[in-house]
Amino acid sequence: MTDDALIAAAQVSKAWPFEEARKIIKRFPNGKEGAPVLFETGYGPSGLPHIGTFQEVLRTTLVRRAYETLTGGAPTRLVAFSDDMDGLRKVPDNVPNKDRLGEFIGHPLSRIPDPFGKFESFAHHNNAMLRDFLDRFGFDYEFVSASDRYNSGGFDDALKNVLRHYDAIMGIMLPTLREERRQTYSPVLPVSPTNQQVLQVPIEVVDADAGIVRFTDVTGEVVEQSILGGQSKLQWKVDWAMRWVALGVDYEMCGKDLTDSVTQSGKIARVLGGQRPEGLIYELFLDEKGEKISKSKGNGLTIEQWLEYGSEESLGFYLFREPKSAKSLHVGIIPRAVDEYWQFREKLPTQPVEQQLGNPVWHLLRTNGYHGGEGDSLPVTYGLLLNLVGVLGAKATREQVWSYLGNYVENADPAAHPALDGLVTRALAYNRDFIAPTLQRRKPEPNEAEALAALDEELAGTSDDATAEELQNIVYEIGKDPHYGIESLRDWFKCLYETLLGSAQGPRMGSFIALYGVENTRKLIAEALAS
Repeated sequence: MTDDALIAAAQVSKAWPFEEARKIIKRFPNGKEGAPVLFETGYGPSGLPHIGTFQEVLRTTLVRRAYETLTGGAPTRLVAFSDDMDGLRKVPDNVPNKDRLGEFIGHPLSRIPDPFGKFESFAHHNNAMLRDFLDRFGFDYEFVSASDRYNSGGFDDALKNVLRHYDAIMGIMLPTLREERRQTYSPVLPVSPTNQQVLQVPIEVVDADAGIVRFTDVTGEVVEQSILGGQSKLQWKVDWAMRWVALGVDYEMCGKDLTDSVTQSGKIARVLGGQRPEGLIYELFLDEKGEKISKSKGNGLTIEQWLEYGSEESLGFYLFREPKSAKSLHVGIIPRAVDEYWQFREKLPTQPVEQQLGNPVWHLLRTNGYHGGEGDSLPVTYGLLLNLVGVLGAKATREQVWSYLGNYVENADPAAHPALDGLVTRALAYNRDFIAPTLQRRKPEPNEAEALAALDEELAGTSDDATAEELQNIVYEIGKDPHYGIESLRDWFKCLYETLLGSAQGPRMGSFIALYGVENTRKLIAEALAS
């Protein structure tokens, strides 16, 4: 496929990263005068990073790569910005030493101790966690800390610009606030010279060009102080707008909960002499109870939890899909995400270019610079692995699983199938934590027992090298036999899952029998009949 053919297909592709990238091309129809288009993602390190944090970097990278494809390689940059000058509002539920952290309410996150005792501040700890994963996934990004910019004077000119437009910014913000909030609102939050807290107090601009303001300190004393060099922090919506203008941000997406913030910050950006970046407003993730995920509550999945039970690729695949639709984010969705990723990956090399551009795997492979049409497949699905380890029990080992895989997989050597071997380890963990504690085989009904006995008889006459399809046909024929009084094949398979596997759902039984072995399956049937 030529570059021209790829660009032509991308220009009409309805895949959402291309639709977003075309917004940037409309913004800069002749390119950005040789300068890189700047993409930004924001992170508030008030709590531990979770997948909702990571997804913003991934999705923004997908748009970045789509833009590069459409433009034939126009230069781009991605900044991952941490708002670590923000004052600590409350102590997160999921950190140690909470009592000690509670002493620093209101202090900038980068100036309070790390409750984990590993880094120079709480913000440094959370920033490091985010960067570790972004590095592991291979993202190309530049990390920028708000504290570094404020403290070094990197934002000083932008802060003076805010003071020069103080009245116009107040005119934008005050109508959006409750009357009580209006009395104390200020676009600029000075840092108290007494206790170093970020203060929510009104200010008076004394000298905009010098960056001097007047306010009442926590002692009740009226003080004049510079807001430069880390002695202040801008209010959130003003800070966002200032950052867009100061850094020259061209694209930034955000969650639906920030819709109003985007509107107000866009107006402030225009007042400051810039413009709001292009961007996507995406739906939020929900936990298994349907509640919004919160960093402070810790009710979402952490990055580490997903990777314990699922692959990096499956995480990217799940985050790619339908960003404008709300989706649940809990451990129960991981197995399906793993298997769907591999289904799409297997299809990729045989698809025409138009379909490739709509395939999530095409986009995910390009996040790390891959430009081919690589396909691959797993010889065993993750769902089937989970059924196998479920039967083997909570104490199953990697070696046991691979011994059974020898019934089903050619060259059943972990070194020859590294992706499958990684899933074996994850399946064992998933089974240990979520499946084994819930499995309970029920006693078959009399007519079901008769059908199971017939299945056992058929399997007794089956050779060890029977294919999964041949075994599946045996299962089908018994399920369709009206003699056993089983109303439908669906009811028959449900019977097999509940009586043999201890689960309400399960795999293609032919594949399971081929993997687990005919004789071992007959033992499961014998146990069910004995019950």
